[in-house]
Amino acid sequence: MLRDITIGQYYPVKSCIHSLDPRTKIILVFMYIVAIFLIDTFVGYGVIVGVLAVVIKLSKVPLKFILKGLKSIVFILAFTMALNMFLVNGETVIFRFWIFTLSVEGIILAVKMGIRLILLIVGSSLLTLTTSPIRLTDGIESLLNPLKVIKVPAHEIAMMMSIALRFIPILLEETDKIMKAQTARGADFETGSIVKRAKAMVPILIPLFVSAFMRAEDLAMAMEARCYRGGEGRTKLNNLKFHQADFIALALGVIFIGLCVYT
Repeated sequence: MLRDITIGQYYPVKSCIHSLDPRTKIILVFMYIVAIFLIDTFVGYGVIVGVLAVVIKLSKVPLKFILKGLKSIVFILAFTMALNMFLVNGETVIFRFWIFTLSVEGIILAVKMGIRLILLIVGSSLLTLTTSPIRLTDGIESLLNPLKVIKVPAHEIAMMMSIALRFIPILLEETDKIMKAQTARGADFETGSIVKRAKAMVPILIPLFVSAFMRAEDLAMAMEARCYRGGEGRTKLNNLKFHQADFIALALGVIFIGLCVYT
C-alpha cells in the first residue's frame, strides 16, 4: 500500500499542463477545490469529472498511476461515507438501530461526500504530478511575496512546504525497506487483530524516526555548506513569467467556476 501513495511525486513528461506556470496551476487547484465544495448536485459533479478527465488527458499522466493513489485512502473514504450514511437523520428512514439510522438522505449525502473526497485527491495530486519541486517552491514563494509587507517569511514557508512534499516519497520508501527487513526477521504485519498489527508496527517507528532525523541533519548540513541563509538577497536562475497559455488557463478556470455556480 505504501507504493500506492502518489502524494508529493512528480511525473516527468512533456505536456501543456507541465509547461504552465506553477502559480497558474496553484491558483487553478484552489479554484477547483472551491468548485468541489460549491457544487451540491450530481450534474455538477459530472461537469467536474468531465473537466478533470480533459485535464488528465492533456497532462499525459496515466490515469492508472493517478488512481493508484486512491488505494491508500480506501479506509478513510469508507469511514467517512459510513459516518454520513448512518449518523445523518433523514426524513425517509429505511431502518433504525440504536444510534444508527439509515435513510435515503444519508445515503445520498454519503455518496456526495465520497465523490468529493475522490475528486479532491485526484485533482490536487495533479499539482505535484505535473510540477517539479523547485518550480512548485518558486510558485508558492511568488504567491506569498505580497505578505512580506506584514513580515511573513514567504521564502522560508515555501521552502518548508516543498521539503515536506519531497520527503513524503522518501520516507515511504524508507518505511517499505524497514518493513521488509522486519519481515525477513520474522515480523508479521498482515495477520492478527487490529491491536496486534498496531503493536507490530511499533518496531518500525524508532528506525524510521532515526532515519528521518538523519536525513534532515544531512539536508541542513548540505544547505549550510552551500551558504544557504534564507530568502534575503537570493536570486533565481529562471524567473517565473506568465505566458499566453497561462492567461487562457486562468480564463477557463473562471468560466469553470461560473459554470459550477450556475449548476
